[in-house]
Amino acid sequence: MITNNTLRIAIGSDHGGFELKEQLVPYLKTLGHAVQDCGTCSKESVDYPCFAVTVARYIATGTCDVGIIIDGAGIGSAMTANKVKGVLAAACYNEKLAKNSREHNGANVLTLGAGHTNFNAAKKIINVFLNTACTESRRRKRVQMIQDIEQGRFPTSSFPVPNQTKECGVELLASDMQRLTHRVRQLLSQCGVKGSIASAMGLGSHEVAQLIDHTLLKPEAAESDVKDLCDEAIKYRFYSVCVNSSYARYAKNLLRDSTVKLCCVVGFPLGAQPPEIKAAETRKATREGADEIDMVIHVGALKSGKEDVVLEDIRAVVEACNERRALCKVILETALLTDEEKIRACECSMKAGADFVKTSTGFSKGGATVQDIALMSRIVSSKKLGVKASGGIRSYSDVIKMVEAGATRVGASSSIKIIEEAQAIAEGKQYVNEPTSKGAY
Repeated sequence: MITNNTLRIAIGSDHGGFELKEQLVPYLKTLGHAVQDCGTCSKESVDYPCFAVTVARYIATGTCDVGIIIDGAGIGSAMTANKVKGVLAAACYNEKLAKNSREHNGANVLTLGAGHTNFNAAKKIINVFLNTACTESRRRKRVQMIQDIEQGRFPTSSFPVPNQTKECGVELLASDMQRLTHRVRQLLSQCGVKGSIASAMGLGSHEVAQLIDHTLLKPEAAESDVKDLCDEAIKYRFYSVCVNSSYARYAKNLLRDSTVKLCCVVGFPLGAQPPEIKAAETRKATREGADEIDMVIHVGALKSGKEDVVLEDIRAVVEACNERRALCKVILETALLTDEEKIRACECSMKAGADFVKTSTGFSKGGATVQDIALMSRIVSSKKLGVKASGGIRSYSDVIKMVEAGATRVGASSSIKIIEEAQAIAEGKQYVNEPTSKGAY
């Protein structure tokens, strides 16, 4: 069975699927599932790839367990979602196809066509999809082959093709790369100079907002500041707010009627507390409503070569998170580490069962860099951990650079300015990003 008491379901649609999505969201909640609504938010015309890729990223990073995407036919969204590594999307128009897509193909994203499927039919299709698993070994083997092809791990001799040449296998010739590069440049130029990167990646202001943990961690932050933070997060639809754990209950109450998640920091900002103290802080924060925990590792233990201590440190928090189905993000404090130490920290995070690795607290001598994000993304990709960039991210272009390098979440205190800049760029306007600092990020 794919289901348990609570599944984390990411759901999104374009304008054509909006009405069906609005019916399905409350229905899924009545089944006891945690639902992440990725938009769209109205019948106004939008581009389905933007929302399909948003849902797909939630699945690829492990942030959600299952994805549902709705457009007019369901085909375009399936094509888009399948471009995201780790996603197996299937367009299903009846219960039999839903069962087959899970049982035979291990699908983790379901796409529906609102032009072909009404609400009652969609409910039946979804129920079959959620309650079917790929169990037979021969079928799991074939799903694994699909994943091996995606990762480039398959031997070309296993997939004979008539008149196949080397350029049809894993390796590409220089001429192929030239053709691909030329085509990408053509597509980017068609998007316009200012909006080319964002349009090509499907990262408009809504998608960027859904990547951001809106952050306030200053020691002098008062309740009024936390209230402003939560109000802003609701208004701009940020993914979460990130606050010190002492404000967990207060912030959760402010967010109770919204889709905004609550993230709390643990062992912050030094990470030098014993594992049992971090675990206790985690349990208190999750009892009071935290959906995610950002914990700081014992940096000194890592630099002393005591990986067993680091592993125990992370695992204590992960296990405390698991008790209430909270996500665990591990802050490495990359500015203090060598590349070799960053790799070891990522490996410890994977062994401990964490959900994300994260660059920085924002309180050290440096923050996120493109090089660190790329390194961390490469190391944790095998276990499909998310990568959070935090520290010094103050502009829309900063966000784009981090996402291009492999970030799947961003921690920022300049979140509103980032969104305003994204909106201005989309409208072809200039935006002057004035310095600001709400929190340490």
